[in-house]
Amino acid sequence: KRVVLKVETEGDCYVAVTGIQQPQEDHASIMVKFARDCMTKLSQLVNDLVATLGADTADLEMRVGLHSGSTTAGVLRGAKSRFQLFGDTVNTASRMESNGVRGRMHVSQTTADALIAKGKSHWLVAREDKIEVKGKGEMQTYFVTVNSDKSVRTAISSIVYDSNGGSDVENEEMENPDGADPTP
Repeated sequence: KRVVLKVETEGDCYVAVTGIQQPQEDHASIMVKFARDCMTKLSQLVNDLVATLGADTADLEMRVGLHSGSTTAGVLRGAKSRFQLFGDTVNTASRMESNGVRGRMHVSQTTADALIAKGKSHWLVAREDKIEVKGKGEMQTYFVTVNSDKSVRTAISSIVYDSNGGSDVENEEMENPDGADPTP
C-alpha cells in the first residue's frame, strides 16, 4: 500500500525502507505514515490480546526511529544469505530507534528537513534534549506527533500510481493530539 519494503526482522526489531526499487521524493512522509499504520495495528492487536494474555499485555508499545539518506543494499552470501541494508543511514536510523521513546516516532534532523520541505512541519516537535550518537556527537532530533485515535478526524492517504509507474502520496492531515503548536 505504501511502497515500503520489509528488509528484515531481528529480535524485536523490524527494518523497513522505501525508495530502494525506485526513489521516492516523499520518502519521509511515506515512512511516517507506514510507522503510524504499524503503531495503530499493534495497538489494536494488543487490545484484542488483553483478554487472553492478561492486563500486562496492554503495556506493549512500539518505538520507531527514522532517518533519511542513501544506503547500500545487497544479498550477503553464505549459510544465511539474505537481503540487507548497509551504511551510515541504517546506523543512524538504528540510533533514532534506540534513543526513542515508547509509543513515539523519533526522527533525525535529516528526516525532519525532508518533512519540512514537504510542508509537514506541523507533524514535528523538537526534542528538548539533544542526544549523543556514537560517531556523530550531539544531534538535535524530533518526535513526530500523529494521532491514530479513530475518534479524531484523520484523513487517510493512499498511493496513486501514474501511467509511468511512478507514485504520488495524496495529502493527509495528521493532527497533534497534545493540542500544542508542534512547529520547531
